Amino acid sequence: VFLSTNLYAQQPLAADEPIHIEADRMESNQKQYTVTFNGNVQAIQGKLTINSDTMIVHYAKQANGTDAQDTKKQQIKKIFARGQVEILQDELVATGNEVEFLADKKQILLTGNTKVWQNNNLVTGEKVLLNLATETTIIEPDKESGGRVKAFFYPDSPKK
Repeated sequence: VFLSTNLYAQQPLAADEPIHIEADRMESNQKQYTVTFNGNVQAIQGKLTINSDTMIVHYAKQANGTDAQDTKKQQIKKIFARGQVEILQDELVATGNEVEFLADKKQILLTGNTKVWQNNNLVTGEKVLLNLATETTIIEPDKESGGRVKAFFYPDSPKK
């Protein structure tokens, strides 16, 4: 049940809980419906934390023509983070070069030298696709270099 129990216990970025983001700098682009955070970025929603160097939040244009900057009415379409990406939730830690969350598909794609730890277990690959709707995880190797997915599972030691 590696990669599923804890990660799917709370659906990241799809729940009604607010997302709290802190960074060294923030830049809003109303024409492109984006907010860019730079430097020591930390996004927290419930028990989920995403750390990165840069994070771009894409939000939907309001259908009724209201100001999209009204934060009470904003709906996130996509979040993209890059640079020393780290995802934390309970016993799960995932790292990689970039992460993309697609709200409408309820998918998280972690790419670039990915490593996912849960307890003492480790899985590595080039891409990790977490489908929150179907509660499935797909890990792919770097096909260009002939790489392979690697998994290290450590059985529970007997209790003394």
